Amino acid sequence: MTGGWPQAAHAAEAGLFGDTLSCEAILPAAFQPGGGHGRLPQAEALLRGLAQVEDLRTEDSGEEKRGELPLLAQRMDAKLDLMLVMIGRLVRQSAQALPARPLRWSARGLRLLLDPGIPAPAVDTPGVLRLQPSDWLPDDLELPALVTASAGDPAGLWLWLRFPALPAGLEEAMDRHLFRMHRRQVADARRR
Repeated sequence: MTGGWPQAAHAAEAGLFGDTLSCEAILPAAFQPGGGHGRLPQAEALLRGLAQVEDLRTEDSGEEKRGELPLLAQRMDAKLDLMLVMIGRLVRQSAQALPARPLRWSARGLRLLLDPGIPAPAVDTPGVLRLQPSDWLPDDLELPALVTASAGDPAGLWLWLRFPALPAGLEEAMDRHLFRMHRRQVADARRR
């Protein structure tokens, strides 16, 4: 429903996603208005750790690489995968889980759909964006963000959130993560 958005929302959309890699997804996420600096070093470490794990199990040549591993190593890899899923489920049961929400994400910021009836925070409201970047790892990023626009529609309230200048390492790790997400989305679309 992009046609019904106000001009400020269209400007925010262009500012966050124009001429940069972005991905649309449904991920656990929440925005908490108010002060907060996020956890930038932890966010960078989480994204770098995800990249290392995904490097070991690339989808492009994963079958070929696994075929080269000894059978015992393949079994250990499969058991580790299962353990991570089980641990993730246990953590999600014991902690308050973030709701899965439609979003569009770039290294500049994020467009996030909140539930209907939530009052729109004012433009320039600072806050913290919590986002779980991987479905199998129940840890989330905490990033500072600034509301740049909002727009309501029947689905709920859209918020456009701009990240402040992030440390170079975190921005690079986020770009790398988004590239991987985009590559997976393209591969999934080709399979259909």
